[in-house]
Amino acid sequence: MHRLHFSILIDAPKQKVWHTMLDDKTFREWTQAFHPGSYYKGDWNKGSKILFLGPDPETGKEGGMVSRIAENKRYEFVSIEHLGILQDGKEDTTSETARKWTPAFENYTFKERDGATEVLVDVDVEDEHVEPFQQMWPNALQKLKELAEK
Repeated sequence: MHRLHFSILIDAPKQKVWHTMLDDKTFREWTQAFHPGSYYKGDWNKGSKILFLGPDPETGKEGGMVSRIAENKRYEFVSIEHLGILQDGKEDTTSETARKWTPAFENYTFKERDGATEVLVDVDVEDEHVEPFQQMWPNALQKLKELAEK
């Protein structure tokens, strides 16, 4: 497992960046860089279960990740703990496939810098996903920047 680090400076207050990143409508837009049709079910409250979902490109069925919000300090920090996968409508947190990469964390930190916001992302990924995520995250953050700076 590798921990990858990404950051971007966005010319908007951190409250606006926070909402752009986490509100349903704009979340669906900036996460297209990872998987077309991405969305979530659940909420961002500490301890809440949240599912990160999207259509499987091969079957068209809904699939994704089973997660929980490990921490939420409004406008400052969010930590997502990924616990397993959702496949064919079933949550899986115990199979070998699910356990080989869990628990994994995805952390977002929001820092105010002279009226702008620096977003820092730390994400745990398996070896085979390092290269794709190194390409996808900068694209996703650029889209987030565009949305927040509107």
